[in-house]
Amino acid sequence: MNTSIRFKLSLMMFLEFFIWGAWFVTLGTFLGGNLNASGTQTASAFSTQSFGAIIAPFIIGLIADRYFNAEKILGILHLIGALLMFLMYKSTNFETFYPYVLGYMIAYMPTLALVNSIAFNQMNDPEKEFSTIRVWGTIGWIVAGLMISYIFHWDSSVNISGGLLRNTFLMAGIASAVLGLFSFILPLTPPKSNKNEKVTVSDILGLDALKLLKNRDFLVFFISSILICIPLAFYYQNANPFLSGIGLENPTGKMTLGQISEVLFMLLLPVFFKKFGFKNTLLLGMLAWVLRYVLFAYGNSGELTFMLIIGIALHGICYDFFFVSGQIYTNARAGEKNRSAAQGLITLATYGIGMLIGFYIAGIITDTYKTADNLVDWKMVWLIPAGIAAVVMVLFALFFKENKLVKIK
Repeated sequence: MNTSIRFKLSLMMFLEFFIWGAWFVTLGTFLGGNLNASGTQTASAFSTQSFGAIIAPFIIGLIADRYFNAEKILGILHLIGALLMFLMYKSTNFETFYPYVLGYMIAYMPTLALVNSIAFNQMNDPEKEFSTIRVWGTIGWIVAGLMISYIFHWDSSVNISGGLLRNTFLMAGIASAVLGLFSFILPLTPPKSNKNEKVTVSDILGLDALKLLKNRDFLVFFISSILICIPLAFYYQNANPFLSGIGLENPTGKMTLGQISEVLFMLLLPVFFKKFGFKNTLLLGMLAWVLRYVLFAYGNSGELTFMLIIGIALHGICYDFFFVSGQIYTNARAGEKNRSAAQGLITLATYGIGMLIGFYIAGIITDTYKTADNLVDWKMVWLIPAGIAAVVMVLFALFFKENKLVKIK
């Protein structure tokens, strides 16, 4: 891969995840602080990610893989996204905001697969080259959070109440327009499939991989993956409003510690596989979810805020040790023939079904523990997902038997 292509792919990844990190982290805070959204309404807004994840395979399978170059579809979707971001920026109530965020997520979620497709198409050795390109996406997310907190201070209590947090949508929209235009000079990535070739819903959604569920361990992993997304949804939906609400300074910037730890523990993952085995690595990831939420529940007083920082920094273990490990396990268990179908099935189960359930439950819990003066009893809001994660961890420990990762051919 030459330097020019490497630069283009790295910038593509940087902008792709800068856009997401520029508005999604503070979405819950904006909805509650500026649009007076209830917990259920906030859950509805976050659930658009799941709807986007469910619809994305159809856009990729029926359009991008068959008729048009991936980089052109990427450009068009991000230009549409830029317009929708501007409309979200201009919205003054939840009723007008919701259709725009739903439309945006339907447009954005397919781009996650498209950027990977464009990158992989230029690589001779993806196992060695992809991580050095993908890491720029994580850097983009981190830069967005640092800008919000430490350059613009949009997430300070004064600026939230003054309505400046809505500028995150404007920033994301500008970046989306830039990536939309930039996409048209990315390396050519023509369709992989013949447009006359018959494609089925089963092919698109990866349903051919359902036969893997006959294996008890994969079935246990599959169910656990859906259930562990419930605690994950609590974090995405409530972490920034929680940290902002208790007065933690620069909450969005501090939350980038999670992405920094994600990079670190991604590098350590092979070490943990070798030393502790696959099952124990996943269990450690689930234990981290329990610990994180206990720290959040009891760390919201002045002298204990260090517990919140530790909880944020645990994101690398929470995410990498379960979700990234799970992708590796799925890849090994499926074998070459069913690999793509299996990954599609897991994505549909987690970001689609699991997160949808999780956001719904998180919204109900938040509304249930609101006090008379519209404040939230955060201790209970965090102890409930901690309990859910603990139950999933125990059930996984009892019923999942594999510990050595065996690749199926």
